[in-house]
Amino acid sequence: MSDFQNRLESFLLNRNQPLDIEQLTPDASTREYFRVSWNGDTAIACVYPEPFVAADQSYLDVTNVFLAAGLPVAAIYDFDENSGVIVQEDLGDTILREVLENSDDARRNELIDDAIRLIVRIQAATPIAFMADSIASKLKFDTEKLLWELDFFKTHYFETFRKEKLSELDDRALEAEFTELATELETHATVLCHRDFHAANLMIDKAGALRIIDHQDARIGSATYDLVSLLLDRIIELPTHEWLAEKRAFFLDERTKLGLNALNEEAFTYEFRLQTIQRCLKATGTFSYQSVNRGKTYFIPFIKPMLEIVLRASENIDRFPNLQRILKGEIGNRVA
Repeated sequence: MSDFQNRLESFLLNRNQPLDIEQLTPDASTREYFRVSWNGDTAIACVYPEPFVAADQSYLDVTNVFLAAGLPVAAIYDFDENSGVIVQEDLGDTILREVLENSDDARRNELIDDAIRLIVRIQAATPIAFMADSIASKLKFDTEKLLWELDFFKTHYFETFRKEKLSELDDRALEAEFTELATELETHATVLCHRDFHAANLMIDKAGALRIIDHQDARIGSATYDLVSLLLDRIIELPTHEWLAEKRAFFLDERTKLGLNALNEEAFTYEFRLQTIQRCLKATGTFSYQSVNRGKTYFIPFIKPMLEIVLRASENIDRFPNLQRILKGEIGNRVA
């Protein structure tokens, strides 16, 4: 029995709860999840690798912000700092990504639009995060963070996954363009973002409503960040320009309906493409790392489409020529 389950059993015994434990499979997490019996019903227990201090625990902090904003996250039932355990509402097993894969176009678009509305509501919660002095309000997609993620891509796509280190000349060229990209994106970091808002982090509960999970890494970022993540994460085929334009327009309209400041459509499209380059390179680095270092080879089919969408976005804004050149070589000659 693992240390995680040992600590969970001790926690449940201390709470006079039955030792009815089912281990669940995490995705790319160091945490472990279990379904447990709780006061005559079921709940989800998240067990962290180490003890935590509640005041500094980002999941508890961001959950409180999201609940205060009326966002559909799981309620917290109990937690124990020393055990590293948080017990929360059981949202079931229906992940949005799986539903989208098995839905017709009309249903898929309806669900995606519902998810876009949630992004708008998260952005509307920005003042609440600052008033609560939330951890999320103190973190930002600044130049340092964005550049760290781009460097992660360079290391783990080329060296870990491709096992071919960039030449010194190409490395310097990409570093200069990545610094330019990260510096520009920092100027757009003004709203609360989930940070990993994609269909594998949204669930459909028993009532058929969308629920948000894995929100502990929320921070301040671009208004485009979560939208890029939702529309372009883990794709096999590139979406059309027309479909992306339709979803961007829907997002902007929903912001207006909720009373958020109006954004210029042309400027927003440009920012969306900038964020696409950064976010999809970051995802490529993650997929490369996870597939090699953690054996999660199911991420590999998403790598080439990520590079293709980055190349398309770079061409659309006619910027980052060295990145374009390198990606054309990767896409055309190397990536299976």
